[in-house]
Order: sequence, then C-alpha cells, then structure tokens
Amino acid sequence: MSLRLLYVLIVGIVIAAMLALRIWDPAPVARLRALVFDSYQRISPRTYDPNIPVRIVDIDEESLKRVGQWPWPRTLLAQLVDRLGEAGAGAIAFDIVFPEPDRLSPANALQFWPKSDQLAVFKEEIEKLPSNDQVFGEAIGKAPVAMGFIAAPQGASIPETKAGISFGGDDPNLFAPYYQGAAASLKELQDPAKGSGALNWIPEHDQIIRRMPMLVRVGDTLYPSLAADVLRLAQGASTLIVMSSGASSEQAFGEKTGIAKVRIGDFEVPTEANGQMWLRFTPQSWDRYLPAWKVLAGEVPREDIEGRIILIGTSAAGLFDLRATPLDASVPGVELHAQAVEQIIEGSFLLRPDFATTAELFYILLLGILIATLVYLAGAMVSAVLGALAVAAVVGLSWYTFKAHGWLVDPIYPAIALTAIYLAGTLFMFLHTERERNRVRHAFSHYMAPALVERLADDPSRLKLGGETRDMTLLFSDVRGFTTISEGLDAEELTRFLNSLFTPLSNIILDEQGTIDKFMGDAVMAFWNAPLDDSRHPSHACSAALRMMDAMGTLNETWREEAETKGRPYKPVKLGIGLNTGICCVGNLGSETRFDYSVIGDNVNIASRLEGQSKTYDVGTVVGESTTSRAPDFAFLELDLLKVKGKTEATRIFALIGDKAFKESRPFIDFTESHAAFLAKFRTRAWDEAEALSRECEKMDGARFDRLYALYRERIAYFRATPPPPDWDGSAEATSK
Repeated sequence: MSLRLLYVLIVGIVIAAMLALRIWDPAPVARLRALVFDSYQRISPRTYDPNIPVRIVDIDEESLKRVGQWPWPRTLLAQLVDRLGEAGAGAIAFDIVFPEPDRLSPANALQFWPKSDQLAVFKEEIEKLPSNDQVFGEAIGKAPVAMGFIAAPQGASIPETKAGISFGGDDPNLFAPYYQGAAASLKELQDPAKGSGALNWIPEHDQIIRRMPMLVRVGDTLYPSLAADVLRLAQGASTLIVMSSGASSEQAFGEKTGIAKVRIGDFEVPTEANGQMWLRFTPQSWDRYLPAWKVLAGEVPREDIEGRIILIGTSAAGLFDLRATPLDASVPGVELHAQAVEQIIEGSFLLRPDFATTAELFYILLLGILIATLVYLAGAMVSAVLGALAVAAVVGLSWYTFKAHGWLVDPIYPAIALTAIYLAGTLFMFLHTERERNRVRHAFSHYMAPALVERLADDPSRLKLGGETRDMTLLFSDVRGFTTISEGLDAEELTRFLNSLFTPLSNIILDEQGTIDKFMGDAVMAFWNAPLDDSRHPSHACSAALRMMDAMGTLNETWREEAETKGRPYKPVKLGIGLNTGICCVGNLGSETRFDYSVIGDNVNIASRLEGQSKTYDVGTVVGESTTSRAPDFAFLELDLLKVKGKTEATRIFALIGDKAFKESRPFIDFTESHAAFLAKFRTRAWDEAEALSRECEKMDGARFDRLYALYRERIAYFRATPPPPDWDGSAEATSK
C-alpha cells in the first residue's frame, strides 16, 4: 500500500471516529463541555434584577435563633402564610415537604407531658382542639399556595395534581424524568393547596446543579416543577402546554426527539428533550431574601410582598438544603427555584439550538479534511497554525453565541476532533520519517554511549541490522575469585556489589565509544567499531582497559571501608581483562521474535581466552598481538607465545601496562630491553642465562611480574629435565580457558 493511500485511510478513520464520538457523546466529554459552559456563566452571569417580582422568605439562622429550633409548630407556619396572604402575595410556594403530622399539635403533645391529675381534668378539652396541621391547612386554603413534593424511586405518598397539562406532538410522558413514587406533604395540607410541584433536580457527576426539570412523571401522571407551578399560580392559569416532537411548529422529521418547550401562562420555556431547562444563574444576592422572623413580626414592608411570587425555604446550614451551582459552591436550595422563576419571567434562557450538533459535525468534517491535507502537503508547522486558528475560531464563536443569544454551542468536540486529526496526521508522518531512528535508539540505548546513539539515530543508514563482517576490537572482563567473594554476601549485598562494579566500568566503556554487548554474571563483554565506524578502535579499547584497572583502586577502597564498617573481613577484588582485534560478524543475532545486537567469530573466542590467561600470568590485561600492533601509543610487555585453548597455532600475547607517557619512560625502555633479551635466551634454550635474566628483570620491575618470571623458571626447570623437541619454537600451550 502506498504512503499516500495509507495516510488517507488512517486520517479518514480518525475523522470518522471523531464524528461518531460526537454523535455518541460519551460522559467524560459531556462533563468537560459542561465545565466550559460553567466558565461562560462565571465570566458573564445573568444580572440580578430586584424589580422581578420574586422573593424568598428565608428560615435563616437568625430566624431559628429568634423563633426557635426547627421544625417550627405548623401553627407558626400558618401565621407566616397568613402574613404573606394579608400582604397580597401573588403566589406562595413551599420548598419544604411535610409528610408527617406535627408532633407539637395539642393532642400529639399530650403523650410527652408528665402524667398528673390536673392534666387528666383538661385532657378531653385539649384533645378537642384543632391540630396544628388543621390550622396550617386552613391558612394554606386561604392563600394561593403551592406545595412541593419530592419524586423518588419509591414512596407511597402520591401527590395530588393541581395543574392541567396538555400537549402537542408526542406524549411528554415518553420523555420526562420518571419516578415510581414520591414523598409529599400530608393530605390535609395538599387538599387545600392550589398548586403542587416537584422539587427535584437530576444529579450530575459533580453534584453541580445546571438544569432543572420543568416536568416529572410519577407513575402515570405528569407533574410540573414547583417553579413552573408557582408561576402558573401567580398568573391564575390552569394549564401548562407542552410542545413535543411532532407538534405543528416543531420539525422532527418523523423522529421522537423529545420535549421542545413548555408554555406556562404567558411564558414559554425552551427545554431539552427530557423537559429540563438550563439555569442561567446570577451571583447570589441577599436582596431577594426576606428573613422569616421579620415577616412574622410584621417588619417587612407590604410592597416587598404584594403581587410577588414568594418561595419559602431555608438557608440555615444545619438544615442541609445547600446546593452547588456553576457560580457558587453553596447556595440555598430554595434559591434555585427562585432563580428558575426569575429567568422565565425575564426571558433569559440558555439552550442548545436544534442545528448545533449538525453544525458541529460539519465543522469537524470540513476543517478536519483541510488540516489533514495540509499536514501531508505543507508539514506540521503550517497545519498547526491553521489548526490553532480553527480551534480559536470555534471557541470564539461558542462564546459569542452564548453572550449574544444564550446558545450553548460546544467548543470541546471540535477542538478535540481537530487536535486529534492534526496529531494523527503529524504522528503518521513522524513515524514514517523517524521509524528507523527510533528503532536504532531502542536497540542501542542500553549498551552504547548516548552521543553515539544519537549519531546513529541521525543516520540509520550506517547500521546494517541484517549482520555484517567488520574489523573489531573485543573486550572481556571478569572478576577474579568471584565465587569466593559471593559466598560471603547475601543476595541483596551481592546485587549491590555487582551494580557498584558494573556502573563505573560501563561508563568507562561507553565514554571510550565502546558498545556493551552483555553482562554475564560478574563478566562484561564489549566491542568497538560497530555499529559506528571507529578508526582508532584498538586504542580506544586499550584506553578503556587502563581506566577500568585504575577504577578498581577506588572501588576497592570503598569496599574496604564498607567491610570494616560491618566488621567483615575484606579481600581485595581483582579484575582480569582480555583484548583482541580481528574480523568478526556483528548484527542482530537470535530468533525472529527475540534478538540482540551482538558479535560472533573466532576472534571473539580468542579475546575470551586471553581474559582467562590473565589469572595464569597474574596480570591485569592480556592483549592479542593484532591489537598491540595497531595501538602504538601504549606500553605493552610480551608475555608468551601461546596456543590458547581450542587453537593449534601459537599467538603472541602481551600485558597492557601503561599509556604513551609510561611507554616513553626510561625505566620501561630499559626493562623491556632486558625482558626481550630474557625471552630470546629462553626461546633459544639458553636455560642458565634465561634464568639469570629473569631474576634481573624481576628486580628491575619491583616484583610486578614475579608470577610471570616464576612461571618461566618452572618451565626452565622442567625443560632441563625434559628437553623440548627439536622443532620447539618457544611456545606454550594453555591448559585452561
């Protein structure tokens, strides 16, 4: 498949997915959209107009302090209703439910009074007194009062209907929030009331109230909300008219799309499909509140009550009727109903236009195709600028329509969709151009220096992942006597020991442009001149070996201090290193599903064998002749002409003992001349002279190579007793790996 066709396919899938996501409208994105609309309200809230005839009679903390704790006797609530009725309230609504008889009624209170003969005399007369609920019901009957109820999943107290509900189009019972039961006030309070409305709001994920249902369905009966019914009552209307899909003025193209609006007297309320109205809040204002104690005391001017819609509720924190809104974290629940009535009267609504979803889908499709095309043709930068402008445009349009018309146009989906399309296109192009680079980084980041990894990633063509033959230098490093060391450590200490060893040694190898092949227990394998070319790979390997030996001094000092602190005997840790240079095969080695970038070949085996000989000759680093010949700036000492294990031909092996400065020092020059003379005598079978020269060399070097010369003296003693064959070339054969 061509690159262009694959790009079109992937971007097309992303665009289709974004369109499907918009139609599906999952909850997380809907929540994000709600938060954006919340921010719009905070930036530009509805302005409170004190001239709107809505007030709240507030059973506040001061009222509880002056009148007494809640619940108040219902005779007191009757007085409150009487006061409001006498002052000419246009309609009264209770944001309170009274489902149980007043326990403070005279007959009910008798059971709490102490038994006495005096009480028995008056008991019959007391029981004849009207109950507090009767008194309250009579007061309700004399005034235009609407009682609130709470629709619930369960409940046997079904409220009475007071308002007629007619509808045009589809039956609103199909769409209104449904409840099986309700918690309503006592029948003797409901019967005289002229209105009855639901106090419900439908909880959202964050418990913030953004919408209020204008209708609820309890059982098979449709009820208005308290806000809708008190507004009906204030106008003297008898019926609410619900317009649903299929009505003459509503276009639904045969679909049952839900409720469109509710007419309450002279007011028309646009709603969502389930009959909910978006609330457009004002900041909380105490100007709309009338303290209940002042109403009872007759201290509220008549003009603050006359002709107004009065909602009775509480702001007292202890009565637990506080709610969160987009503007305030804590608002008395009664204020939500008051603000709903206010915005209906004011005609200040929030709504999503019928065309909003279609417009958002078209915007996503059109701009998505344009951005995807620009990503492919013009690159990420140009398309990013256009994408940013497109997102800014949709956010600006969303804000403008909110501010000017109260429309809720979603900026979230277009922003998410355009961003996703841009990212998908950019990511595709990035992956296409960077695939090799990322593969190289992944393959080599653990065993090459970061700088080398970046060089290789910048030009992946340098790497032949299929395998290649290269001239390379190999390094094997191993801890002497590791078994003995490990026996004195527990698992945690052993792990810490190996990490403290490998970390500095690895850093040295990487710093010298080497590639770490693998860690094998206490051993490290590394190589040079792959995957990147390194014309000085023998010298870099030698430099790494010298630095590794120097690092062991510092490490041993640290380990000695740790052992002394723990009261544990300490044994110095020695390192053996083998270096060899030659042709090897390097590449990805392994199976089709699991492989490593590694090296194999005869020269690799020789390097491993040379490392093993470091113990035999008691030297730190043993180097093959092919390496010494190509690292002229280092001090080497020929150790032997040796047939390593598995080889039939002898090879010269050397000890790496210093850098260029050490090589050019007079003591080293004198020492190497004497050592060369010693080897010449040994290989020509001049045993006595060779033995004498070995002792002289031993003194010149300060016993640094005492084990080497002792080994040769053992051979001399053996050859004196058992002379070598005539064709002996001075070589020895390794007896171990």
